[in-house]
Amino acid sequence: MEIIINEVRVMLGGNLLLDNITITMGHDEQWAITGPSGSGKSTLAKAITGKIFHRGMISFDTNDQQEVKPTILLIEQQHQFANKSNVQQFYYQQRFNSSDAEDSLTVAEQFDNTDEKPKEYWINFFNLMPIINKPLIQLSNGENKRLQLAKAMTQSPSLLILDNPFVGLDKEGRTTLKEGLNKIVQAGTKILLFAATEDLPSCITHVAQIKKGKIIFGGPKDIQPKQDELLETDAMVLSPVALKKIYASSNLTFKQAVEMRNVNIAYNGKEILSRFNWEVKKGERWCVTGPNGAGKSTLLSLISADNPQAYANEIYLFDRRRGTGESIWDIKKNIGFVSPELHLFFDMGITSQEAVASGLFDTIGLFRKPGTTETSTVLEWMDMIGITSIKEKRLNQLSLGEQRLVMLTRALVKSPPLLILDEPCQGLDSQQTARFKNTIDHICKSTSTTLIYVSHYTQDVPSCITHHLQLKAGKKVEN
Repeated sequence: MEIIINEVRVMLGGNLLLDNITITMGHDEQWAITGPSGSGKSTLAKAITGKIFHRGMISFDTNDQQEVKPTILLIEQQHQFANKSNVQQFYYQQRFNSSDAEDSLTVAEQFDNTDEKPKEYWINFFNLMPIINKPLIQLSNGENKRLQLAKAMTQSPSLLILDNPFVGLDKEGRTTLKEGLNKIVQAGTKILLFAATEDLPSCITHVAQIKKGKIIFGGPKDIQPKQDELLETDAMVLSPVALKKIYASSNLTFKQAVEMRNVNIAYNGKEILSRFNWEVKKGERWCVTGPNGAGKSTLLSLISADNPQAYANEIYLFDRRRGTGESIWDIKKNIGFVSPELHLFFDMGITSQEAVASGLFDTIGLFRKPGTTETSTVLEWMDMIGITSIKEKRLNQLSLGEQRLVMLTRALVKSPPLLILDEPCQGLDSQQTARFKNTIDHICKSTSTTLIYVSHYTQDVPSCITHHLQLKAGKKVEN
């Protein structure tokens, strides 16, 4: 298949997102589109698949006289799915409620009405049999990505477009996905990959680099310029003095932020955490690692008051045992939290400023008007993180990286004594990641803030980390 993109322009909300994109992708070429966060990659993916209006021409030549219209599928980074009533009513804590999971379709049910031969082949190819009866809402990032690919391949697409498919995957998951994409190409499906340069599989032959909605390079992969050359120098220098001024010290007195004693968590008879013991003292900075499905999200949900099984276990937060009369709001007011799941289920119709302000009230959306002092705090934090220019834009008008920066600012805005940051740098480019890590390092250097930081990428971990916890199959990995 040859893809011809000629003078494609996309306007949204009065903003020019794509500016005269012109590129031809040959029949035997597999292309990747790379570029900084907010450069227009996801917009281009949606334009190619007809999901958004665009000017200019996009055409496909299959060289197959029998194929009237090629099958083109887009696998987006953020995957939404409906419940058994085909209504998207899930909330982000629901994966931790075993009774609610009964309303979620299973992996097997996603393949209903699919031809048996391709279904069986791709289910086995992406190793889905061990999770075939698992509810979708309880899938890890890696499991979910494998499911999306298998389901797409049962439709025998002519072109498969993938938007940042490696985000959220552990090292093994990224390797497996690269191998899968190579096999997909060998099976005769053309792929168009939107991803970071370091994640490109060997089947990619050509790269187009995009910046501020324009193609600045298009050609063979081995002659592309380095990605760092696309990033502008960050003119905004983080001020430790200003940061210390707006990061108000908490008056909460405690010795241990978290203590877990012989914690056991299971869903449908499957253990997620087993006889788990852990202690996080005030002022410690922990990095939590482990493969997809190791139990990291469940562990964090016990701390963030999102998992009801916390009441059936011996868990202490800020020196107080769970289930002794405290409300979830008593807990949440002391925690700044961000995770891929929280982002996925957030209200995308509110402005960036409103989203940051919602962190003051621990709500997924803004349901009360902030006062003058609160508004001032919100704006100071947005300026500190470098997102003041998008304060009036709605989240659904932003790139995924910009949305993520808003979510991170929301976690910081109330200067909490405990920060829980789950994959905080997902979707950020290297410049944004460096700035955010610098912010966290300054916070930890100048305050007694306790930190729990989760990441699959060692380069995304800030230097302030003092302790490490590695999980595998719900248990500690002893070093």
